[in-house]
Amino acid sequence: MQNADNSTRCPWCGTDPLYVAYHDREWGHPERDSRRLFELLILESFQAGLSWITILRKRDHFRSAFQGFDPAVIATWGEPDILRLLQDPGIIRHRGKIEGTIRGARAFLLIEERQGFSPFLWSFAPPSRPRPATLAQVPAQTPHSQALSRALKSEGFNFVGPTITYAFMQASGMVNDHIAACDWG
Repeated sequence: MQNADNSTRCPWCGTDPLYVAYHDREWGHPERDSRRLFELLILESFQAGLSWITILRKRDHFRSAFQGFDPAVIATWGEPDILRLLQDPGIIRHRGKIEGTIRGARAFLLIEERQGFSPFLWSFAPPSRPRPATLAQVPAQTPHSQALSRALKSEGFNFVGPTITYAFMQASGMVNDHIAACDWG
């Protein structure tokens, strides 16, 4: 999409300033921090069935409600915390996704202790490939996202199907799906 400053962006971000900032400053930039990767994976799981802009608009509130996505804190939560979150209109109030976040925090801690969460995730990153020319060339999932999905599920995560894990791989920079004409890729 041609912009007023003659730059080109991926067309999916449109013109919403929040979406444009996310595209330009975050999406596709390689992220290696385990805590940030945990946050991103959890937000991607909450996004299932919704648009990403909905999550972006609620992200700051999610961060507050989930204690900065600190896995050590979230792993201790139980039913009172689930009920508190189910009453919070600033997040996506889905019991299964909230419970999945708690299970995911517990799994994170085990993976982090064993090998590091970031190295675990990045071990599924595919080799570099040419950037797609159009959005139509961007897959919804790949064998790598399918393998990551299976591995995360075997560790205790849920709401991490292969389409969600591929979106996560795109957002975290494990794959570069900025279209070839995009000035930010």
